Amino acid sequence: MSDSAFTSPQEVEAAFYAALARADLDAMMAVWCEDEEVVCVHPGAPRVVGLAAVRNTWQQLFANGPRLRIDITQQVVSSGSVMAMHNVLQHVHIDGDDELHPPIVATNVFIRGAKGWRMLAHHASPTPDLHAGDPDAPMLVH
Repeated sequence: MSDSAFTSPQEVEAAFYAALARADLDAMMAVWCEDEEVVCVHPGAPRVVGLAAVRNTWQQLFANGPRLRIDITQQVVSSGSVMAMHNVLQHVHIDGDDELHPPIVATNVFIRGAKGWRMLAHHASPTPDLHAGDPDAPMLVH
């Protein structure tokens, strides 16, 4: 793991999305805490638990090099002195693909330890089709 000291959950989150955009495995793993109970869920994929398994999923995702840019919006933050949770909408842009994709709902959980803030969990899921079914139904995600 990295000796980088992240001073806030926002700093960890920014480093996470920067590493994702660069397809930088070392930078990606530097944001994760050293707890073997770390959890990562990629859209449409099963839950992965443990540092080695999380590293493997990012390594596979980065195999083709940098090709994703993610803009986050509608951030909802719940924060305490040792744990924080950010729920965001991820707007994914894929190199060479001009199609507008629906946003992905993501929850990022951070924990503060002896080496500063780190990511404990990342869970990203596709947003449901809010326009299917009854057009008079309320526009709710959950």
